[in-house]
Amino acid sequence: MKKLGFTILLALACTLYSHAQDYNTGIGLRGGFASGVTIKHFVSSKSAFEGIVASRWRGIELTALYEVHGRAFNTERMKWFIGFGAHAGFWNGDNTSKYWGEQGVSYTVIGVDGILGLEYSFVEIPFNISLDWKPAFNFYGHSGFWADGGALSIRYIF
Repeated sequence: MKKLGFTILLALACTLYSHAQDYNTGIGLRGGFASGVTIKHFVSSKSAFEGIVASRWRGIELTALYEVHGRAFNTERMKWFIGFGAHAGFWNGDNTSKYWGEQGVSYTVIGVDGILGLEYSFVEIPFNISLDWKPAFNFYGHSGFWADGGALSIRYIF
């Protein structure tokens, strides 16, 4: 009987530990210089994958990120996160020529991304809000460092 009780207790503890994050998946809107849709899915209690589909300069960019999360400011349901990933996209040169690029040229870009941010999941409603900075470096296309990737995201979480 003691072995059965210990086994049940161990299984319960493992189940509770594996669901230590506030949610499993969240999907929502991301607003910044590049606005779009974001989806984040936890693969463990402290790590998640995030996908972003964003639009900028009448183009589209797809980003995939791996993120590590930790409790922030000793506050329940508030987390810091840091991660890395890659992106690929297409930009319309007619909408970039005011700042850089050439009129009539479209750009295909491929590069790497970092991300650093904070997120808070509400108790009363199934939503969270996050603020992040996502710098990027394009290796192909219009190459260079892009430091203006900050955004505010609001996700429905389940």
